[in-house]
Amino acid sequence: MVMNKIYFMLAILLASVNSSLAQKWAVKSNLLYDATATINLGVEAALGPRVTLDISGNYNPWEFGDARWKHWLIQPEVRYWLCERFNGHFFGLHAHYAEYNAGGINFNADFHRNRYQGHLYGAGLSYGYQWLIGKRWNLEATVGLGYARLWDRKYPIAECGEVIRTRSRNYFGPTKIGLALIFICLLYTSPSPRDCS
Repeated sequence: MVMNKIYFMLAILLASVNSSLAQKWAVKSNLLYDATATINLGVEAALGPRVTLDISGNYNPWEFGDARWKHWLIQPEVRYWLCERFNGHFFGLHAHYAEYNAGGINFNADFHRNRYQGHLYGAGLSYGYQWLIGKRWNLEATVGLGYARLWDRKYPIAECGEVIRTRSRNYFGPTKIGLALIFICLLYTSPSPRDCS
């Protein structure tokens, strides 16, 4: 039911993209997720001269013995650019939903001996910057803080372990971090972009 609401919200946001701006979009990959073997892809579309919609998705299906960092995440974000879209400073408002099954990793003793299976949802604010590094290539750094509501079950690391506990909790803190390589698709209608440094 929650996923149907998310899909509906994303469909409305994508449908609101002005057709005259629909050619101005970008495809991206978060290099930090790539470093953790997490498959990820982001698409960003122009909504106006200083507003874009970024939708990123991540998927990690891998298990390494007892260690696992299995999850999928979707994180839509509306961004306001201080100079022009896809160039310079921006502020964003993002939402997120994820399902996870993680544990057996040496973060701490509890996380090493147990695994956590559940889901989260929430929202946050972000700040970022994009550098023009080529005619159609950008590099982006972003960080976000916000809220997430988590619900999960804790299991021991075992083949068929019994549930140790079930809980829901509130989380406030970092909700987004990224260093993304971006390919720009038909971004500029003028011969060269403005300098936003």
